[in-house]
Amino acid sequence: MHAFILAGGFATRLWPLTEKRAKPLLPLAGKPIITHLVEKIPAEIPITVSTNAVFKEGFHEWKGTVQRENIGILIEETTHENEKLGALGAVRQWIENDQIDEDVLLIAGDNYLAFSITEFLASAHPNTPLLAAYDIGDRERAKAFGTVILADDEKTVAAFEEKPADPQSTLISTGCSIIPAQTLNTLVAFAKEHPDNVGGIFEEFLRKQITVECFTFSEPWFDIGSFEAYLEATRELVGENVLLGTGALCEESICEGSIVIGDNSHVHGSTLENVVLFEDCHVEDCILRNCILDNSCRLRGVDLSGKMLREKTELTQK
Repeated sequence: MHAFILAGGFATRLWPLTEKRAKPLLPLAGKPIITHLVEKIPAEIPITVSTNAVFKEGFHEWKGTVQRENIGILIEETTHENEKLGALGAVRQWIENDQIDEDVLLIAGDNYLAFSITEFLASAHPNTPLLAAYDIGDRERAKAFGTVILADDEKTVAAFEEKPADPQSTLISTGCSIIPAQTLNTLVAFAKEHPDNVGGIFEEFLRKQITVECFTFSEPWFDIGSFEAYLEATRELVGENVLLGTGALCEESICEGSIVIGDNSHVHGSTLENVVLFEDCHVEDCILRNCILDNSCRLRGVDLSGKMLREKTELTQK
């Protein structure tokens, strides 16, 4: 088996945090999102991370921080969204160029998965695609996602719904799956016509009467595609705590909710509620609620709520 992590999107909904940084490299509870994923993949499985030319340097730097030898970085030579191969197109190119002929563990690099990938792999049957689905437990909430409908055996996928008005299921399709070697030709052919439609490959399998099975889980899962999802994932992982990075300080301050203070960031005389500070930030005499500050921000005497601040932002209330 070979793991392939999709990390080539430009993530415009999380700008300015992703102007110079790929979304999977955003810090989540003290380490990059993609590191959480890599740590769950069994050590013997080689990993290829697919990204674009804009984020090439960032991923090579990240690779140097991971205690794992069998990671390769695949660079798609694109610098704008309209030049991209598409997520499934990138998978197809890798399969063809590297002549991949083994099962593929396919993961979206902006997902946080709390379930055991080892258990997920162990549940797979030979030659059968397997999709991980999160049980959101609420049909009203399921309306915002693509849902998975199971057959009577509660294992085999019967159908999919895309953001249904009246969901038949509370199972949410996630960005984690196993594509068996025997089905790679089907994926390649489908990707030629639908390079952006990763989820569509499973519908294509069903159309071709290829059985698709489902691994269901209720442990936390987040598709970190928005400011709100980012803060929600942070709250889940950090809880009602303050997480201090190396060299970080928080002095004479009131902290409520989930607080992450990155390496060498300092907070003094402030009130923080559900706040994430990246590295080397300095905050003094501020009130911050539901905010994310990129590296090297300097704030003094300001009151902010629901903001994402770009790197090296300086705000001072006179």
